[in-house]
Amino acid sequence: MGKHIERRALLKSFAAAPVLLSPLAAGCAKHGSTTKAGTLNIGQISNSVAFFPLFVAEEKGYFKDEGIKLGDRPRLGTGAKVAAALKSGSIDLGAGVLTDAFNLAESSEPGETRVLSSLVTEYYVDIVVGKSFTGPGDRASLEERTRALVGKKIGITGPGSGTEALVSHLFDRIGKKAKTDATLVNLGSAATSAIGALKSGRVDALSFFQPIGQQAEADGSGRILISPARGDVKDMAGALHGVVFSTQKLLKKKSKEVKGFQSAIKRAQQDVQGDPGKVRELLEKYLKDSDPKALDALVPILRREMPQSPELKKEPYEVARQFHEDSGLVKKTPEFGEIKA
Repeated sequence: MGKHIERRALLKSFAAAPVLLSPLAAGCAKHGSTTKAGTLNIGQISNSVAFFPLFVAEEKGYFKDEGIKLGDRPRLGTGAKVAAALKSGSIDLGAGVLTDAFNLAESSEPGETRVLSSLVTEYYVDIVVGKSFTGPGDRASLEERTRALVGKKIGITGPGSGTEALVSHLFDRIGKKAKTDATLVNLGSAATSAIGALKSGRVDALSFFQPIGQQAEADGSGRILISPARGDVKDMAGALHGVVFSTQKLLKKKSKEVKGFQSAIKRAQQDVQGDPGKVRELLEKYLKDSDPKALDALVPILRREMPQSPELKKEPYEVARQFHEDSGLVKKTPEFGEIKA
């Protein structure tokens, strides 16, 4: 399959939920912070591994060191809700994926959306298959592994999610459609529900964020069949994925706090690259009730896919930007200088 076709297929997969603001949110979108000076409200999609540096910074007191008081820390469930909260000013910073920032940029004035922090520069969703899966091993070609998923029941977090996007991309590459050539089962974001569905046979496979795959391998309920983060999907290598984003007005109003936030996140990211044993201890606190073997496996993975600084770099941004533009799913993505905070 030609490179252009592969890229076009991948970019379709990045059509994760568009930012659909309610009339109320859209109507009162002032982009002005509702929090007092010295306080940051930070909304994030979930407690996925991408947002581990925020936990580390809070746990180790780095935000406090910078004179920042954390206000509301809602887990909003989707990137669309994170963007809507930024629009209304109820949060100052949003932790999500780059697609969310692009969608917010499309619905805002030019230059208003800004990406502040780079959190993950690999796509951290895996395809995990259950014990009864009789398809090819993970050394088979990507096409062979994907074809083995046709007709299967595949668990995802929900419609429009990054988990659905990965399945859609893989199926597009082989001329199939995930929504018609497989059965997508919405499981929500709870790890216990996902692993339980795999164990019970409710689904044959999962498309889920880390560390679900590591947990399945640790307890023997399944194995990772396809992993973009380990390089299985070449066109996805090095694409900016997890980010913290906001609006120009919010960042201007909270410039001192934002500078402190970046400093705290940098310290946390450097910790992730530091003593593996200490990273393991923090990860155990963050991902409560995870299998110890899964945590052991996850530590080196995080060290590979997380940058050492939150500063937005042009190369991973441009890889992801090209994905979105070539697909036609985003009419026009901001130039690097237009979106970098």
